[in-house]
Amino acid sequence: MAEKLFTDKEKKSIVDAIKAAEMETSGEIQVHLESHCKGNVLDRAADVFEKLKMHKTKLRNGVLFYLAVEDHKFAILGDKGINAVVPEDFWDSIKEEMIKNFKEKKFAQGLIRGIELSGKELKEHFPYDEDSDENELSDEISFG
Repeated sequence: MAEKLFTDKEKKSIVDAIKAAEMETSGEIQVHLESHCKGNVLDRAADVFEKLKMHKTKLRNGVLFYLAVEDHKFAILGDKGINAVVPEDFWDSIKEEMIKNFKEKKFAQGLIRGIELSGKELKEHFPYDEDSDENELSDEISFG
């Protein structure tokens, strides 16, 4: 089910949003979809974060958008480098923006909005450095 949430065009738009955000920041953004999430969504997102080796970025500035499609659960998880510099309610405010779209069944738009908002904040704290930046993690959507 998770693989069918987005059309091919929507998947491309999401990946394009990730690439655009990462052109402005050294931060790394990933999207992971699963059909089900047993238990706490933040715990599962933390497991996925580790499996995707997101904690291995040089500046610890990875962001995971985790969605459990069938269970209607999602989480945004930032690594400790980001959490040390963003406002305390930062992830909650992005989630609220995304939920507005999700309630209207606009899942791709909600996700893209979350990616854009994250990218803006990452740009402020982790600007892109043409000489030293490299794409440390895949921009493609992963599925569990």
